Amino acid sequence: MPEPHDAQVDPVSPVRLLRSRHLSPAVPYAYAATTDRPGRLLFTAGACPLDAEGRTVAPGDVTAQAEQVVTNLRTVLEEAGAGLSSVVRSTVFVASSDPDDLRTAWDVVARAFGDHDAPSTLLGVAALGWPDQLVEVEAVAVLPG
Repeated sequence: MPEPHDAQVDPVSPVRLLRSRHLSPAVPYAYAATTDRPGRLLFTAGACPLDAEGRTVAPGDVTAQAEQVVTNLRTVLEEAGAGLSSVVRSTVFVASSDPDDLRTAWDVVARAFGDHDAPSTLLGVAALGWPDQLVEVEAVAVLPG
């Protein structure tokens, strides 16, 4: 079986993104990720679009909620000693069946991750846990060894 080729974008990151020569290059993420160095795994809860007082920001606005979610995810990662480039995989949840809403949330999250296009799953779901919540992102990251 051929080895997947990799695209280590950030030499400081403990994560190595893997791509396949046999699968479509059109997807906006790596097909898999691994770590080359020892490190502990960090599993985040779903980052929600909540402000510091616990209120859902921007009801009805997928873009603004996705931006708040990314801000909150970054905060948790940084407090643990990691960053977005330490993420091995993520899941993006959008409380909508409208493909435009899913793409909108995805675009915000993908822009935040930049060239670190770790494997991710985008899901349209019926509802999320907080009142007026439209977006949530959970992640698995590797902490520095």
